Amino acid sequence: MYNRKTWRHVFKLDPDKSLTDHQIDQVCQSGTDAIIVGGTDHVTLEGVVNLMSRIRQYPIPCVLEVSTLDAIALGFDFYFIPTVLNSQDKKWLLDIQHRAIKEYGHMINWSELVTEGYVILNPEAKAYQLTDCQLPDFEEVIAYAQIVEHMLKMPILYLEYSGTYGDPSLVKSVKEELNHTQLVYGGGITTLAQAEEMAEFADTIVVGNSLYEHFDQALETVKIKKDR
Repeated sequence: MYNRKTWRHVFKLDPDKSLTDHQIDQVCQSGTDAIIVGGTDHVTLEGVVNLMSRIRQYPIPCVLEVSTLDAIALGFDFYFIPTVLNSQDKKWLLDIQHRAIKEYGHMINWSELVTEGYVILNPEAKAYQLTDCQLPDFEEVIAYAQIVEHMLKMPILYLEYSGTYGDPSLVKSVKEELNHTQLVYGGGITTLAQAEEMAEFADTIVVGNSLYEHFDQALETVKIKKDR
């Protein structure tokens, strides 16, 4: 079993977006620690299975971040289950997870399931709008970090800026609240300099959208792994 706590850099691939076989080869052999398969729009079982089968040709951890019950496939190393903490709809806090466990609980390998406390911080992001989020201020984000660390004791806190670059000072302050929970940052990382800045505070950074917009630059972000 892979140790996700040691992951410093992860690429996220969207089943609804396209990369060539050569690009998939470059991503999987880039030196990144893992690949997350996940997205918001038009995530289908066919798309998830197709992408997983291409990644599985390489000896790299492969994670499904579950966004819809209709696209859960067997064969991943981990299943990340988001709980959107700043959603105003209980559906995204517990109800969907409850439905998933009711349907799939009998076949789950619980060691593969990892819960994520998700805080979505870009109001323009599709995930923010889909999950009916409310934008928290600085103190409210810190409170979410304390809840995840001390009350819910979740393995991961994911600060998701999805499409825009976030506030490093907030990431730093959140990290200072966490001793056991793994801090994951994702959003707007398009250059090595940005990757290095966020990796200074977050345990793990996630690079996703830039693979589809600035592929070569996105690959460069893996170099943060050589810094320590």
